[in-house]
Amino acid sequence: MISLQSIIFNGMDATPIDVQVQLSAGLARPEFNIIGLADRAVKESAERIRNVLSALNLSLPPKRLTVNLSPADVEKSGSHFDLPILCGILCAIGVLPESELERYVILGEVGLNGAIVKTDAVLPASVWANAHNLGIICPGDQGIQARWAGHTNIVAPFHVVQLINHFKGTQILPVPELSSPDTTLNTNLDMSDVHGQSAAKRALEIAAAGGHAMLMVGPPGSGKTMLASRLPTIMPEMTAPEILETSTIYSIAGCLGAGGLVSSRPFRSVHHTSSPVALAGGGSDARPGEISLAHNGVLFLDELPEFNRATLEILRQPMESGRILISRARRNATYPARFQLIAAMNPCPCGHLGNAAMSCSRAPRCAEAYQNKISGPLLDRIDLHVDVDAVKPWEMTTDSTPRETSAEIRARVVAARDRQIQRQGRVNAMLDGPDLEQYAALSPELTGFLNAAAEKMGMSARGYNRIRRLARTIADLRGSDNIEMSDLTEALSYRPINRGKYGVKL
Repeated sequence: MISLQSIIFNGMDATPIDVQVQLSAGLARPEFNIIGLADRAVKESAERIRNVLSALNLSLPPKRLTVNLSPADVEKSGSHFDLPILCGILCAIGVLPESELERYVILGEVGLNGAIVKTDAVLPASVWANAHNLGIICPGDQGIQARWAGHTNIVAPFHVVQLINHFKGTQILPVPELSSPDTTLNTNLDMSDVHGQSAAKRALEIAAAGGHAMLMVGPPGSGKTMLASRLPTIMPEMTAPEILETSTIYSIAGCLGAGGLVSSRPFRSVHHTSSPVALAGGGSDARPGEISLAHNGVLFLDELPEFNRATLEILRQPMESGRILISRARRNATYPARFQLIAAMNPCPCGHLGNAAMSCSRAPRCAEAYQNKISGPLLDRIDLHVDVDAVKPWEMTTDSTPRETSAEIRARVVAARDRQIQRQGRVNAMLDGPDLEQYAALSPELTGFLNAAAEKMGMSARGYNRIRRLARTIADLRGSDNIEMSDLTEALSYRPINRGKYGVKL
């Protein structure tokens, strides 16, 4: 019996799979069976492999061929089992040496002509293989992905013939070479493109500095989407652990480019027609959703009230915990989901509440029904609520005031983030429990002021703590170790007492 190693992932957790190939005598014609709780994609490997063997001028012997994927009680899915099954067969018929291949984790899909094509989860598979002192055999297009895990024992062929020649010693495949990842944001967007909107820009700077959630409310064309799309340009560069973790999620989801990593902060703009599964993740194979793809980056939800309410409520738990648990009939998967929520909405269906010349005849009653589509608990988790007024078209052409660039704002954001990391090891939005009491401490005078404000505003305990976190970030932007009255009052200004200018109610 031939036994080779492959792998599957349940969320971020790896499960090694033993690919066992057995040839049994007694049949007049070849018979090919795959067992071990394999899904349709895995069972279809048999036909792909038959055609590959034919393309190589090889054929199965007239015996019973059984492929067992062990452990048998774990569901196997994905086309990446093609290559380990094919390698096991080639070992069984004497084409490849089992003693060499059993030291590798093998994954890859094969085409009918023998080409080895891209598959999912190569990066995390390489991380796992490296940790267990194993090499990895993967598609040639994804050799660089495997190399990013710090691995050097990599065989990355583009065709089955190359793989055979490599282990026969007639063609040595080189280890993929790396270059430093480009962590700069490859975009022409800049905050200097935005005319006016000084209050919204200030709120975005605070959000970027402390990792806070933010909601912008304003009429159509006021620049909400424009502002949100420029948030990544003022955020700090990703650290090496963040790059690896985010790239691992993208690799599992099949969204990672062949030759690189996710080296700049993700910006996921989700359409309001998206389903709960698209947002949270799931499906038969428990794939990561948009909130996990936005990990260490920005999740932007435009037209917030247009989302299905059940879809929005999914955000509540991961916004607090930073992870999402996907439960399905045969598997449970947990993914990281430490995203920064930026949401935008019109104040009412027509979008012109407060403008007598343009608002509809149902205003303001329609605005209340429109805004009530968003639950109070979700709004309570958003730290900054900002009104974004429309900019007059003629002001854009006549405004000669110098506008700050993203680089200038980013310098302040990075300085504030550095203070947080040095002080407490994480951003202010993640402070909780004893850490919140220690690092966001208030003087007796400020405590009394905040208590009175909380009572007047009907603030929840969650909202109370979020004000303290926000004030801590504002103080960090000033470069101060202590929270002062100006920091606290500015933080309170982003949490309206009852309704903001456009009527958003907490």
